[in-house]
Amino acid sequence: MAMIPSFFGNRRSSSIFDPFSLDVWDPFKDFSFPSSLAAGQTSDTSAFVNTRMDWKETPEAHVFKADLPGLKKEEVKVEIEDDRVLQISGERNVEKEDTNDTWHRVERSSGKFMRRFRLPENVKMDQVKASMENGVLTVTVPKMEVKKPDVKAIEISG
Repeated sequence: MAMIPSFFGNRRSSSIFDPFSLDVWDPFKDFSFPSSLAAGQTSDTSAFVNTRMDWKETPEAHVFKADLPGLKKEEVKVEIEDDRVLQISGERNVEKEDTNDTWHRVERSSGKFMRRFRLPENVKMDQVKASMENGVLTVTVPKMEVKKPDVKAIEISG
C-alpha cells in the first residue's frame, strides 16, 4: 500500500499519466482551525473581490448586472471614461470588534473590485442609468435608434 497517491488526493482518471487526473493538493486540509468571524469575513471579501458581471444586449439597450450582497449604493461607483468606457467599481471595508474581560480582538477585512467595458458606438452615453436594489446593481445603457434605409419602389420598364 503506497502512501503517495492518498497524500496527493484521489485519482479521477484511469490513467496514471494524465496530468489532470490528480486533485489539487491542499497541505492544510486535515488541520482543524478554530472557527472565527474572520473566516466568514474572508469568504465574503473573496466573493466581493471576484464579483462577476452579466452583460446582456436587448434591442433597446445594453444591460449590466452585478450581484453585490451587503454593499450600499454609496460604496459603488459607476463612471464613463473616454466617452466609450463604462467603469464599475466598489470597495468594502469591514471591521468586527469583540471584547471580553481578558482579551480584545479586532478583525478587519477589505476588498475592491473594478470592471471596465468598452461600449459599442451605437449607445446614448448621456442617458446611462444605474440603480441598486437588494444588493443587485443594474446599469442600463440605451442604444441609438437605427435608421432604416428608405426603400423606394422603382417601376420596371420594358
